[in-house]
Amino acid sequence: MDKTKKPAATPAAAVEKNRYSAEELQEFKELILDKIATAEHDLELLIHAVAGNDNEANDTAPTFKSVDEGSNVLLKEENQKLAARQQKFIRDLRAALARIENGTYGICQATGKLIPKERLRIVPHATMTVEAKEASKKGR
Repeated sequence: MDKTKKPAATPAAAVEKNRYSAEELQEFKELILDKIATAEHDLELLIHAVAGNDNEANDTAPTFKSVDEGSNVLLKEENQKLAARQQKFIRDLRAALARIENGTYGICQATGKLIPKERLRIVPHATMTVEAKEASKKGR
């Protein structure tokens, strides 16, 4: 074998990209920081709605009061569930920021392939490609 020959160059398009560039990561970081700010604001509103009694009616009729109290309890329970989901969403977004910092952001945890930008723009805390996510749901 002739050692002076170099291997044929692989076209850039044929090489699969396995990491996002620093500029792309910065774009995702800004998107995530914006989403965190919005989510934290929404969480504050939910916590206030759960804790506050601002919407209490002044009608003291026993029947109305009983129905109203039941309605308030259901509303508070729903708001608590929404607040818990919002806290998880914020945690997931912060974990995505950590992945940006450690260089693993945008890489599917199941396949090791790059998660498409379009998916990350919609779900910036995604850890899997759509295909891997669907396959994991079928495996359950």
